[in-house]
Amino acid sequence: MPDANIRIPAEARDRLAERAAGEGLSLRAYLTRLADGLLTPAERAERAAQARAVLREWNGYDPSGAEEADLDAELDRRLAAAAGS
Repeated sequence: MPDANIRIPAEARDRLAERAAGEGLSLRAYLTRLADGLLTPAERAERAAQARAVLREWNGYDPSGAEEADLDAELDRRLAAAAGS
């Protein structure tokens, strides 16, 4: 596999290297493992669709887009209140 150069601030590199060393990994191995564990937007969307299908089958939960927006707004409000904003 060819290597790639990625430019990031030295502080970020050092923080990542420290985390990698703490897990007994090289920075390269740590970043590879990190990248392997991340989902692409398409993968996240597919998992969300699968989760909605399971909920719909299990208990009939199937909110409309407007209901989802209302629930998201309520969650944002509660998080802001908990954070003291």
